[in-house]
Amino acid sequence: MSQSHPRISKAVIPAAGLGTRFLPATKATPKEMLPVVDKPAIQYVVEEAVSAGLDDVLMVTGRNKRPLEDHFDRNYELESALQKKGDADRLAKVQESSDLATMHYVRQGDPKGLGHAVLCAAPHVGHEPFAVLLGDDLIDPRDLLLQRMIDVQQQYGGSVVALMEVAPEQIHLYGSAAVETTEDSDVVRVSGLVEKPAREEAPSHYAVIGRYVLDPAVFDILRRTEPGRGGEIQLTDALQQLAEDEKVGGPVHGVVFKGRRYDTGDRGDYLRAIVRLACERDDLGPDFRTWLHRYVTEEMQQR
Repeated sequence: MSQSHPRISKAVIPAAGLGTRFLPATKATPKEMLPVVDKPAIQYVVEEAVSAGLDDVLMVTGRNKRPLEDHFDRNYELESALQKKGDADRLAKVQESSDLATMHYVRQGDPKGLGHAVLCAAPHVGHEPFAVLLGDDLIDPRDLLLQRMIDVQQQYGGSVVALMEVAPEQIHLYGSAAVETTEDSDVVRVSGLVEKPAREEAPSHYAVIGRYVLDPAVFDILRRTEPGRGGEIQLTDALQQLAEDEKVGGPVHGVVFKGRRYDTGDRGDYLRAIVRLACERDDLGPDFRTWLHRYVTEEMQQR
């Protein structure tokens, strides 16, 4: 029998990575600040959390990540200049990021993996369930994945992961989940998890993507979790323990996502995300689609 659990209010966004796949662009600029059209990728993630009702956001950062804090802070000099110019539209855009949520920051210090980054959030989160959103994964705002995950956590308790079916040759890039069906077509019970398995060792083609709703019991497990794959403390390993014994922190469920996801951690997918989002913008789309069609059908043919 399902039961109701308290709604969550806190989101954790790990943002301490070095962004080496985007060098040299990320030598002095955090990868999370790379623009997707005209907003940094990290702002899309914070907006997603806020849209799901999570207005208390903790960002786990590292060295050279000060621009993240500056982006979500007020810039009085810039605001004053825009106000004097009478540029109300740009002023509103500048103020939007600083008014989104109550932002908090903590430094990870040593890059010990995603599990360690989540553990850094323990003092802020306390004993409440919370959401984790990875900045490399952008979920289209029309697809309410995080809201659905929160609903599932409220119904079943425990933890919830976002799953997406991928091609067999891609499963080694993700955590893979062993699953059992439930009465809901988009919800599965997770009985096991493996971090980046070889194709022949994957329990399924369901990959864990960058959204989690976690029971606070995960913190105690992470404190005891030894470094795993890549010498890092893996969140997947902690979730595996929760899946094995629901008495520790409730069951683990998965929401199977079939919507629009943009992986901005990969250079090719980053470019595709920009093209897709630009094409769908009312202010940019018409002219950009016309140019893109001409480029693909005419200019590319001449090469």
